[in-house]
Amino acid sequence: MADFTYIARDASGQRITGSMSAATERDVINVLRGKSLFPVTVAAENTSKSFSFGGGVSGQKIAIFYEQLASLMKNGVPLLRSLSVLRDQSSIPALKNALDDIISKIEDGESLGDAFDEHPKVFSEMAVNMARAGAEGGFLEDALERVALFTEQQDELKSRTIGALIYPAVLASIGTLVVAVLLVFFVPKFGEMFDALREKGQLPPITDWLLSFSTVLQTYGIFLLAGFAALYFVLRVQLRTDRGREIADRMKLKLPLFGMIFRNLAVARFCRVLGTLLHNGVPILKGLTISSDAAGNKVLSDAITSATDNITAGASLSVPLESSGHFPKNVTEMISVAEESNTLDTVLVNIADGLEKQTTRRLDLMVKLIEPLMLLVMAVVILIVVIALLLPVMKMGQALQG
Repeated sequence: MADFTYIARDASGQRITGSMSAATERDVINVLRGKSLFPVTVAAENTSKSFSFGGGVSGQKIAIFYEQLASLMKNGVPLLRSLSVLRDQSSIPALKNALDDIISKIEDGESLGDAFDEHPKVFSEMAVNMARAGAEGGFLEDALERVALFTEQQDELKSRTIGALIYPAVLASIGTLVVAVLLVFFVPKFGEMFDALREKGQLPPITDWLLSFSTVLQTYGIFLLAGFAALYFVLRVQLRTDRGREIADRMKLKLPLFGMIFRNLAVARFCRVLGTLLHNGVPILKGLTISSDAAGNKVLSDAITSATDNITAGASLSVPLESSGHFPKNVTEMISVAEESNTLDTVLVNIADGLEKQTTRRLDLMVKLIEPLMLLVMAVVILIVVIALLLPVMKMGQALQG
Protein backbone atom coordinates (compact mmCIF):
# COMPACT_ATOMS: atom_id res chain seq x y z
CA MET A 1 0.00 0.00 0.00
CA ALA A 2 1.13 3.54 -0.77
CA ASP A 3 -0.16 7.01 0.03
CA PHE A 4 -1.56 9.03 -2.86
CA THR A 5 -2.72 12.64 -3.13
CA TYR A 6 -5.40 13.53 -5.64
CA ILE A 7 -7.18 16.45 -7.25
CA ALA A 8 -10.68 15.73 -8.55
CA ARG A 9 -13.86 17.53 -9.56
CA ASP A 10 -17.44 16.68 -8.66
CA ALA A 11 -20.50 16.83 -10.94
CA SER A 12 -20.82 20.58 -10.45
CA GLY A 13 -17.16 21.15 -11.39
CA GLN A 14 -15.99 22.00 -7.86
CA ARG A 15 -12.31 21.23 -7.17
CA ILE A 16 -11.72 18.61 -4.46
CA THR A 17 -8.33 17.59 -3.06
CA GLY A 18 -7.39 14.84 -0.63
CA SER A 19 -5.25 11.78 -0.01
CA MET A 20 -5.81 8.04 0.46
CA SER A 21 -3.89 4.78 0.74
CA ALA A 22 -4.14 2.30 -2.13
CA ALA A 23 -2.10 -0.33 -3.94
CA THR A 24 -1.96 1.50 -7.30
CA GLU A 25 -3.02 4.75 -8.94
CA ARG A 26 -5.74 2.81 -10.81
CA ASP A 27 -7.30 1.79 -7.48
CA VAL A 28 -7.43 5.46 -6.41
CA ILE A 29 -9.07 6.40 -9.71
CA ASN A 30 -11.66 3.64 -9.34
CA VAL A 31 -12.48 4.75 -5.78
CA LEU A 32 -12.91 8.35 -6.92
CA ARG A 33 -15.16 7.30 -9.79
CA GLY A 34 -17.22 5.27 -7.34
CA LYS A 35 -17.80 8.51 -5.43
CA SER A 36 -18.94 10.24 -8.68
CA LEU A 37 -15.73 12.28 -8.78
CA PHE A 38 -13.67 12.96 -11.92
CA PRO A 39 -9.93 12.51 -11.20
CA VAL A 40 -7.72 15.26 -12.61
CA THR A 41 -4.39 14.32 -10.98
CA VAL A 42 -3.33 11.34 -8.87
CA ALA A 43 0.25 11.21 -7.55
CA ALA A 44 2.15 9.04 -5.10
CA GLU A 45 3.37 11.18 -2.21
CA ASN A 46 6.88 9.76 -2.29
CA THR A 47 7.41 9.93 -6.06
CA SER A 48 6.96 12.39 -8.87
CA LYS A 49 4.96 9.98 -10.98
CA SER A 50 1.51 11.31 -11.73
CA PHE A 51 -1.68 10.50 -13.53
CA SER A 52 -3.19 13.36 -15.48
CA PHE A 53 -6.04 13.82 -17.90
CA GLY A 54 -5.05 17.40 -18.57
CA GLY A 55 -2.23 17.21 -21.12
CA GLY A 56 -2.67 18.58 -24.62
CA VAL A 57 -2.01 16.90 -27.99
CA SER A 58 -0.68 18.63 -31.10
CA GLY A 59 -3.09 19.33 -33.94
CA GLN A 60 -1.29 17.01 -36.34
CA LYS A 61 -1.31 14.05 -33.95
CA ILE A 62 -4.95 14.44 -32.93
CA ALA A 63 -5.89 14.72 -36.61
CA ILE A 64 -4.14 11.40 -37.27
CA PHE A 65 -6.11 9.87 -34.38
CA TYR A 66 -9.46 11.03 -35.83
CA GLU A 67 -8.50 9.72 -39.27
CA GLN A 68 -7.37 6.34 -37.94
CA LEU A 69 -10.51 5.97 -35.81
CA ALA A 70 -12.74 6.75 -38.81
CA SER A 71 -10.76 4.31 -41.00
CA LEU A 72 -11.04 1.45 -38.49
CA MET A 73 -14.78 1.97 -38.06
CA LYS A 74 -15.36 2.20 -41.83
CA ASN A 75 -13.67 -1.17 -42.17
CA GLY A 76 -16.07 -2.80 -39.72
CA VAL A 77 -14.09 -2.60 -36.48
CA PRO A 78 -16.46 -1.78 -33.57
CA LEU A 79 -16.00 1.55 -31.78
CA LEU A 80 -14.69 0.10 -28.50
CA ARG A 81 -12.26 -2.20 -30.30
CA SER A 82 -11.06 0.69 -32.49
CA LEU A 83 -10.43 2.88 -29.45
CA SER A 84 -8.58 0.06 -27.69
CA VAL A 85 -6.33 -0.49 -30.71
CA LEU A 86 -5.49 3.21 -30.96
CA ARG A 87 -4.88 3.43 -27.20
CA ASP A 88 -2.48 0.50 -27.26
CA GLN A 89 -0.46 1.87 -30.16
CA SER A 90 -0.41 5.48 -28.95
CA SER A 91 2.91 6.85 -27.69
CA ILE A 92 1.39 10.12 -26.41
CA PRO A 93 0.71 9.90 -22.65
CA ALA A 94 -2.05 12.52 -22.65
CA LEU A 95 -3.94 10.81 -25.47
CA LYS A 96 -3.35 7.33 -24.03
CA ASN A 97 -4.73 8.36 -20.62
CA ALA A 98 -7.71 10.10 -22.20
CA LEU A 99 -8.54 7.06 -24.35
CA ASP A 100 -8.27 4.79 -21.33
CA ASP A 101 -10.90 6.88 -19.57
CA ILE A 102 -13.07 7.21 -22.71
CA ILE A 103 -13.17 3.44 -23.19
CA SER A 104 -14.32 2.99 -19.58
CA LYS A 105 -17.07 5.59 -20.02
CA ILE A 106 -18.31 4.10 -23.31
CA GLU A 107 -18.42 0.68 -21.61
CA ASP A 108 -20.62 2.34 -18.99
CA GLY A 109 -23.03 3.53 -21.68
CA GLU A 110 -21.82 7.07 -22.47
CA SER A 111 -21.64 8.30 -26.06
CA LEU A 112 -18.34 9.07 -27.76
CA GLY A 113 -19.14 12.79 -27.85
CA ASP A 114 -19.91 12.93 -24.13
CA ALA A 115 -16.71 11.01 -23.36
CA PHE A 116 -14.71 13.42 -25.55
CA ASP A 117 -16.29 16.34 -23.70
CA GLU A 118 -14.62 15.33 -20.43
CA HIS A 119 -11.15 15.89 -21.95
CA PRO A 120 -11.27 19.47 -23.30
CA LYS A 121 -7.47 19.80 -23.50
CA VAL A 122 -7.29 16.84 -25.88
CA PHE A 123 -10.54 17.07 -27.87
CA SER A 124 -11.90 20.38 -29.14
CA GLU A 125 -15.49 21.47 -28.66
CA MET A 126 -16.03 21.09 -32.38
CA ALA A 127 -14.88 17.45 -32.24
CA VAL A 128 -17.25 16.84 -29.31
CA ASN A 129 -20.28 18.20 -31.14
CA MET A 130 -19.36 16.56 -34.44
CA ALA A 131 -19.08 13.21 -32.66
CA ARG A 132 -22.46 13.77 -31.01
CA ALA A 133 -24.12 14.75 -34.29
CA GLY A 134 -22.47 11.85 -36.14
CA ALA A 135 -23.58 9.32 -33.54
CA GLU A 136 -27.16 10.62 -33.57
CA GLY A 137 -27.35 10.83 -37.38
CA GLY A 138 -25.57 7.56 -38.12
CA PHE A 139 -22.59 9.13 -39.91
CA LEU A 140 -19.96 9.04 -37.14
CA GLU A 141 -17.18 7.85 -39.48
CA ASP A 142 -17.79 10.71 -41.94
CA ALA A 143 -17.97 13.22 -39.07
CA LEU A 144 -14.62 12.03 -37.69
CA GLU A 145 -13.04 12.26 -41.15
CA ARG A 146 -14.23 15.87 -41.45
CA VAL A 147 -12.86 16.69 -38.01
CA ALA A 148 -9.52 15.16 -39.05
CA LEU A 149 -9.44 17.21 -42.26
CA PHE A 150 -10.38 20.42 -40.46
CA THR A 151 -7.83 19.88 -37.68
CA GLU A 152 -5.09 19.11 -40.19
CA GLN A 153 -5.87 22.22 -42.26
CA GLN A 154 -5.87 24.46 -39.20
CA ASP A 155 -2.61 22.98 -37.92
CA GLU A 156 -1.00 23.40 -41.34
CA LEU A 157 -2.13 27.04 -41.53
CA LYS A 158 -0.80 27.71 -38.03
CA SER A 159 2.54 26.05 -38.81
CA ARG A 160 2.85 27.98 -42.07
CA THR A 161 2.13 31.28 -40.32
CA ILE A 162 4.61 30.60 -37.50
CA GLY A 163 7.22 29.37 -39.97
CA ALA A 164 6.89 32.54 -42.03
CA LEU A 165 7.49 34.71 -38.97
CA ILE A 166 10.44 32.77 -37.52
CA TYR A 167 13.13 34.33 -39.74
CA PRO A 168 12.02 37.96 -39.14
CA ALA A 169 11.84 37.22 -35.41
CA VAL A 170 15.36 35.77 -35.43
CA LEU A 171 16.63 38.80 -37.36
CA ALA A 172 15.00 41.17 -34.87
CA SER A 173 16.47 39.29 -31.90
CA ILE A 174 19.99 39.17 -33.35
CA GLY A 175 19.83 42.84 -34.34
CA THR A 176 18.68 43.91 -30.88
CA LEU A 177 21.41 41.81 -29.24
CA VAL A 178 24.15 43.21 -31.50
CA VAL A 179 23.10 46.82 -30.85
CA ALA A 180 22.81 46.20 -27.10
CA VAL A 181 26.33 44.70 -26.96
CA LEU A 182 27.72 47.66 -28.92
CA LEU A 183 26.08 50.20 -26.62
CA VAL A 184 26.87 48.50 -23.32
CA PHE A 185 30.38 47.12 -23.90
CA PHE A 186 31.91 48.83 -26.93
CA VAL A 187 30.73 52.46 -26.94
CA PRO A 188 31.70 53.25 -23.27
CA LYS A 189 35.37 52.60 -24.10
CA PHE A 190 35.35 55.83 -26.15
CA GLY A 191 33.88 57.93 -23.32
CA GLU A 192 37.19 58.95 -21.69
CA MET A 193 38.75 59.55 -25.10
CA PHE A 194 36.08 62.12 -25.94
CA ASP A 195 36.02 63.93 -22.55
CA ALA A 196 38.36 66.66 -23.79
CA LEU A 197 36.10 67.42 -26.76
CA ARG A 198 33.05 67.48 -24.50
CA GLU A 199 34.70 70.00 -22.15
CA LYS A 200 35.50 72.25 -25.12
CA GLY A 201 31.94 71.91 -26.41
CA GLN A 202 33.24 70.36 -29.64
CA LEU A 203 31.67 66.90 -29.21
CA PRO A 204 29.17 66.25 -32.04
CA PRO A 205 25.53 66.07 -30.75
CA ILE A 206 25.02 62.59 -32.18
CA THR A 207 28.10 61.33 -30.28
CA ASP A 208 27.01 63.04 -27.07
CA TRP A 209 23.54 61.46 -27.37
CA LEU A 210 25.04 58.00 -28.08
CA LEU A 211 27.37 58.16 -25.05
CA SER A 212 24.52 59.35 -22.80
CA PHE A 213 22.25 56.57 -24.01
CA SER A 214 25.04 54.04 -23.47
CA THR A 215 25.55 55.32 -19.90
CA VAL A 216 21.82 54.97 -19.18
CA LEU A 217 21.87 51.38 -20.42
CA GLN A 218 24.93 50.57 -18.34
CA THR A 219 23.52 52.15 -15.20
CA TYR A 220 19.87 51.24 -15.43
CA GLY A 221 19.94 48.27 -17.84
CA ILE A 222 19.06 45.74 -15.14
CA PHE A 223 16.18 47.89 -13.93
CA LEU A 224 14.91 48.35 -17.48
CA LEU A 225 15.00 44.59 -18.04
CA ALA A 226 13.19 44.03 -14.73
CA GLY A 227 10.60 46.63 -15.73
CA PHE A 228 10.00 44.99 -19.11
CA ALA A 229 9.70 41.57 -17.43
CA ALA A 230 7.20 42.93 -14.90
CA LEU A 231 5.23 44.59 -17.71
CA TYR A 232 5.21 41.30 -19.62
CA PHE A 233 3.78 39.37 -16.67
CA VAL A 234 1.20 42.08 -15.95
CA LEU A 235 0.07 41.99 -19.58
CA ARG A 236 -0.16 38.20 -19.47
CA VAL A 237 -2.41 38.38 -16.41
CA GLN A 238 -4.55 41.08 -18.02
CA LEU A 239 -4.90 39.09 -21.24
CA ARG A 240 -6.52 36.28 -19.27
CA THR A 241 -9.43 38.58 -18.41
CA ASP A 242 -12.30 39.21 -20.83
CA ARG A 243 -11.66 42.95 -20.79
CA GLY A 244 -7.94 42.52 -21.45
CA ARG A 245 -8.56 40.09 -24.31
CA GLU A 246 -11.10 42.43 -25.87
CA ILE A 247 -8.69 45.39 -25.78
CA ALA A 248 -5.82 43.31 -27.20
CA ASP A 249 -7.97 41.79 -29.96
CA ARG A 250 -9.38 45.19 -30.90
CA MET A 251 -5.83 46.58 -31.15
CA LYS A 252 -4.82 43.61 -33.31
CA LEU A 253 -7.57 44.40 -35.81
CA LYS A 254 -6.45 48.04 -36.02
CA LEU A 255 -2.77 47.30 -36.65
CA PRO A 256 -1.51 48.61 -40.00
CA LEU A 257 -0.89 45.82 -42.52
CA PHE A 258 -1.19 43.02 -39.92
CA GLY A 259 -4.73 43.97 -38.85
CA MET A 260 -6.20 42.67 -42.12
CA ILE A 261 -4.32 39.40 -41.70
CA PHE A 262 -5.56 38.88 -38.14
CA ARG A 263 -9.14 39.65 -39.21
CA ASN A 264 -9.10 37.35 -42.24
CA LEU A 265 -7.64 34.45 -40.25
CA ALA A 266 -10.29 34.84 -37.53
CA VAL A 267 -13.12 35.07 -40.09
CA ALA A 268 -11.74 32.03 -41.95
CA ARG A 269 -11.66 29.96 -38.74
CA PHE A 270 -15.22 30.98 -37.93
CA CYS A 271 -16.48 30.12 -41.43
CA ARG A 272 -14.71 26.77 -41.59
CA VAL A 273 -15.89 25.60 -38.17
CA LEU A 274 -19.49 26.72 -38.75
CA GLY A 275 -19.58 25.24 -42.25
CA THR A 276 -18.19 21.92 -41.06
CA LEU A 277 -20.66 21.74 -38.17
CA LEU A 278 -23.66 22.61 -40.36
CA HIS A 279 -22.64 20.02 -42.94
CA ASN A 280 -22.67 17.35 -40.23
CA GLY A 281 -26.11 18.18 -38.87
CA VAL A 282 -25.27 20.42 -35.92
CA PRO A 283 -28.05 23.06 -35.49
CA ILE A 284 -27.04 26.56 -36.54
CA LEU A 285 -27.50 28.10 -33.08
CA LYS A 286 -25.24 25.51 -31.48
CA GLY A 287 -22.82 25.85 -34.38
CA LEU A 288 -22.63 29.62 -33.94
CA THR A 289 -21.88 29.23 -30.24
CA ILE A 290 -18.98 26.88 -30.97
CA SER A 291 -17.63 28.80 -33.97
CA SER A 292 -17.70 32.11 -32.10
CA ASP A 293 -15.08 30.72 -29.71
CA ALA A 294 -13.15 29.17 -32.59
CA ALA A 295 -12.66 32.61 -34.19
CA GLY A 296 -9.97 33.30 -31.60
CA ASN A 297 -10.80 37.01 -31.44
CA LYS A 298 -13.01 38.44 -28.68
CA VAL A 299 -14.30 41.29 -30.84
CA LEU A 300 -15.44 38.95 -33.61
CA SER A 301 -16.78 36.46 -31.05
CA ASP A 302 -19.01 39.17 -29.57
CA ALA A 303 -20.26 40.09 -33.06
CA ILE A 304 -21.09 36.43 -33.76
CA THR A 305 -22.87 36.12 -30.41
CA SER A 306 -25.01 39.15 -31.32
CA ALA A 307 -25.81 37.46 -34.64
CA THR A 308 -26.93 34.39 -32.71
CA ASP A 309 -29.45 36.53 -30.83
CA ASN A 310 -30.78 37.87 -34.14
CA ILE A 311 -31.18 34.38 -35.59
CA THR A 312 -33.10 33.34 -32.49
CA ALA A 313 -35.46 36.22 -33.28
CA GLY A 314 -35.86 34.99 -36.87
CA ALA A 315 -33.39 37.27 -38.70
CA SER A 316 -30.70 36.20 -41.18
CA LEU A 317 -27.03 35.66 -40.30
CA SER A 318 -25.51 38.05 -42.83
CA VAL A 319 -27.23 41.25 -41.63
CA PRO A 320 -25.82 41.42 -38.07
CA LEU A 321 -22.39 40.26 -39.27
CA GLU A 322 -22.27 43.07 -41.82
CA SER A 323 -23.55 45.68 -39.35
CA SER A 324 -20.76 44.76 -36.89
CA GLY A 325 -18.21 46.21 -39.32
CA HIS A 326 -15.71 43.41 -38.64
CA PHE A 327 -16.59 41.10 -41.54
CA PRO A 328 -15.54 41.86 -45.14
CA LYS A 329 -18.38 43.00 -47.40
CA ASN A 330 -17.82 40.21 -49.92
CA VAL A 331 -18.01 37.60 -47.13
CA THR A 332 -21.37 38.86 -45.82
CA GLU A 333 -22.72 39.07 -49.40
CA MET A 334 -21.78 35.42 -50.06
CA ILE A 335 -23.35 34.37 -46.75
CA SER A 336 -26.54 36.24 -47.67
CA VAL A 337 -26.78 34.50 -51.07
CA ALA A 338 -25.98 31.13 -49.46
CA GLU A 339 -28.79 31.58 -46.92
CA GLU A 340 -31.26 32.22 -49.74
CA SER A 341 -30.08 29.19 -51.73
CA ASN A 342 -29.76 26.94 -48.63
CA THR A 343 -26.09 26.18 -49.33
CA LEU A 344 -24.64 27.89 -46.27
CA ASP A 345 -22.47 24.95 -45.16
CA THR A 346 -20.70 24.62 -48.54
CA VAL A 347 -20.30 28.36 -49.10
CA LEU A 348 -18.82 28.91 -45.61
CA VAL A 349 -16.10 26.32 -46.24
CA ASN A 350 -15.38 27.89 -49.65
CA ILE A 351 -15.12 31.32 -48.01
CA ALA A 352 -12.64 29.90 -45.49
CA ASP A 353 -10.54 28.37 -48.30
CA GLY A 354 -10.47 31.65 -50.19
CA LEU A 355 -9.59 33.77 -47.16
CA GLU A 356 -6.82 31.42 -46.07
CA LYS A 357 -5.23 31.39 -49.55
CA GLN A 358 -5.49 35.18 -49.80
CA THR A 359 -4.05 35.65 -46.30
CA THR A 360 -1.20 33.21 -46.93
CA ARG A 361 -0.21 35.07 -50.11
CA ARG A 362 -0.35 38.41 -48.30
CA LEU A 363 1.65 37.05 -45.35
CA ASP A 364 4.33 35.61 -47.66
CA LEU A 365 4.60 38.95 -49.45
CA MET A 366 4.87 40.87 -46.17
CA VAL A 367 7.55 38.54 -44.86
CA LYS A 368 9.54 39.00 -48.08
CA LEU A 369 9.32 42.76 -47.58
CA ILE A 370 10.03 42.66 -43.84
CA GLU A 371 13.29 40.69 -44.17
CA PRO A 372 15.19 43.29 -46.28
CA LEU A 373 13.54 46.11 -44.30
CA MET A 374 14.84 44.70 -41.02
CA LEU A 375 18.31 44.22 -42.50
CA LEU A 376 18.19 47.85 -43.65
CA VAL A 377 17.14 49.04 -40.17
CA MET A 378 19.97 47.06 -38.55
CA ALA A 379 22.45 48.49 -41.04
CA VAL A 380 21.24 52.06 -40.42
CA VAL A 381 21.46 51.67 -36.62
CA ILE A 382 25.00 50.27 -36.80
CA LEU A 383 25.96 52.99 -39.30
CA ILE A 384 24.72 55.67 -36.87
CA VAL A 385 26.85 54.15 -34.09
CA VAL A 386 29.93 54.06 -36.35
CA ILE A 387 29.41 57.65 -37.56
CA ALA A 388 28.87 58.87 -34.00
CA LEU A 389 32.20 57.36 -32.97
CA LEU A 390 34.16 58.35 -36.07
CA LEU A 391 33.17 62.04 -36.15
CA PRO A 392 35.02 63.00 -32.94
CA VAL A 393 37.98 60.80 -33.91
CA MET A 394 38.24 62.73 -37.19
CA LYS A 395 37.99 66.05 -35.28
CA MET A 396 40.78 64.98 -32.95
CA GLY A 397 42.90 63.97 -35.96
CA GLN A 398 42.35 67.32 -37.60
CA ALA A 399 43.29 69.12 -34.34
CA LEU A 400 46.55 67.15 -34.11
CA GLN A 401 47.44 67.95 -37.75
CA GLY A 402 46.69 71.64 -37.12
